[in-house]
Amino acid sequence: MKGKVKIIIADDLPVVRDGLRQILIESGEIGGVVEARDGQDLLEKLKKNRYDIILLDITMPGRNGIKILKELRKLYPSIPVLVLGVHPEDPYVLRVIRCGAAGYLTEETAPENLLEAIRRILGKEKYIPEEIAERPASSLCNSEGLSPHLKLSDREFETFRMITQCKRLTDIAGKMFLNVKTISTYRRRLLDKMSMKSTAELINYALKNGLIN
Repeated sequence: MKGKVKIIIADDLPVVRDGLRQILIESGEIGGVVEARDGQDLLEKLKKNRYDIILLDITMPGRNGIKILKELRKLYPSIPVLVLGVHPEDPYVLRVIRCGAAGYLTEETAPENLLEAIRRILGKEKYIPEEIAERPASSLCNSEGLSPHLKLSDREFETFRMITQCKRLTDIAGKMFLNVKTISTYRRRLLDKMSMKSTAELINYALKNGLIN
């Protein structure tokens, strides 16, 4: 990488932004690092300056992370997005790559992996963690085809994710800026798509498939 590379980091946690900034600056390969505290702040800063790559925390509070990613791909298709998440499980990786991310890393990744991911992405490659890339495609499927959670829409998947974290529908509605009736509709749809009847079944499924700890 050349020293003139400009990167913008979007993460709601200052400690995470500081850690990433330190890694990037100390590498000697980055010319400038700018921070954004949330999705809206990121979009405002992208209007004012040009960046070579975006580091995006997919789990920031407020606007759905997948929705922000899709908006970035629409508004700034030439700027690659490296997604940072807390989930090393391949279903999350597959979903963000499908939505246009150039790569995926967990926030606990080693500094050398972060820098390698950035190098590859700036070289027009995709970056997926080796431990995930080496898994067989069958790990995403059951005996009848695509795993149930991969059939969900982005909104349904986000609802599923929060339900399995034992969040109440009113809390989910607040986080997604929707009304409770809409969230209830998403819950009903995702239960139908996954052929399940209760929240307990959803949680059990998420645990068995490594979607929650």
